[in-house]
Amino acid sequence: MGGIVAIVGRPNVGKSTFFNRLIKKREAIVDAISGVTRDRHYGQSDWNGVAFSLIDTGGYVERSDDVFQLEIDKQVNLAIEEADAILFMVDVAQGLTGMDETIAQLLRKSQKPIFLTANKGDNAKMTENRAEFYALGYEHIYTVSAINGSGTGELLDALVKVLPDESQPEEALPRFAVVGRPNAGKSSFINALIGEERYIVTDIAGTTRDSIDTKYNRFGFEFNLVDTAGIRKKSKVKEDIEFYSVMRSVRAIEHCDICLLIVDATRGFDGQVQNIFWLAHRNNKGVVILVNKWDMVEKETQSSKLFETQIHEKIAPFIDVPIVFISALNKQRIFKAIETAVTVYKNRSNRIPTRKLNDTLLPIIQNQPPPSHKGKFVKIKFCTQLPTPHPQFAFFCNLPQYVKDPYKRFLENKLREQFDYTGVPIQLFFRKK
Repeated sequence: MGGIVAIVGRPNVGKSTFFNRLIKKREAIVDAISGVTRDRHYGQSDWNGVAFSLIDTGGYVERSDDVFQLEIDKQVNLAIEEADAILFMVDVAQGLTGMDETIAQLLRKSQKPIFLTANKGDNAKMTENRAEFYALGYEHIYTVSAINGSGTGELLDALVKVLPDESQPEEALPRFAVVGRPNAGKSSFINALIGEERYIVTDIAGTTRDSIDTKYNRFGFEFNLVDTAGIRKKSKVKEDIEFYSVMRSVRAIEHCDICLLIVDATRGFDGQVQNIFWLAHRNNKGVVILVNKWDMVEKETQSSKLFETQIHEKIAPFIDVPIVFISALNKQRIFKAIETAVTVYKNRSNRIPTRKLNDTLLPIIQNQPPPSHKGKFVKIKFCTQLPTPHPQFAFFCNLPQYVKDPYKRFLENKLREQFDYTGVPIQLFFRKK
């Protein structure tokens, strides 16, 4: 993993288009009206084997110039604080504007590597126009076209050279990240665990100052605990706090093994919690869901079962995830939560010998082979676990392109039934034999 890269620039210079090109998906809403990117977006990209996270800071920009100005200030400060490198995007077609100069001024206080990226440099005339941007004080201008991708390679070559190498040493302790929405009880949970008030816990969202690693060594367990509540500046704007916490979650999730996702029982498994869950899943991390403040919920018979069912509906098809009901303040089932996380960590590093895997799965596959496709039959001959940090399996067959999603899910479920992979995402690959 190579760190976080933020794209900054005034509205409408093509940040979202460039972001989409790098993450190869059309995720942000792109439109020609200024300020239509509804959300700051996060995605993953990689270049020549170096993976990095990309944040599109384009934000809600509206009304008067001073709101505009505030918005830009916030975005740039966010990028300066949180990113490892910054792409400062300007628009060659529109030329140098006062706002570009303001952003350049804000960026000057940053010690981070900054890449001045001149967009819409689609032809020679436009490329000539870029000379005026040297006035911003950067030695090198990277000319790109977000729409057709020209110039992107040179920029990315330079970018990946400055990103931190964040591969972890083999003997490193397991890392458990405590993630969740602001104010769900992450710090209280860590306090309950460590038994010392080393976090400031109050009822205002966003009071924990920074993400801190704590070494935990009790009851025979040893691991690093990462708290992501960290928000350096208390902001009056709720959106900012939400966004800061998501940024911190992104960073912590990418560098941990297991995510302890804390859900506020009084608020339920809402959209933002689901986003954090899928973020952990997409990054192939182990997950344990901890339902906190369970002591504050009005109980009826079967209520925890009901709550579990609601969560399963929202995380389907990946429902093989442990759910533990806790109260961080009353220290209820805190130990159970950690025990479960350790089990999931062991499951994630579970390696199945190839022979055992084939002896178990091939009879199941023979009994229930993949459905035929246009009269052609898929024959799976052999399977093996790949030597990766999280469970990945390769299945060798004659027609890999005809193995469809329902059958892949069937095989995944069989793997889960036969071998313990609770809480862990599994990836299956089908290759030609």
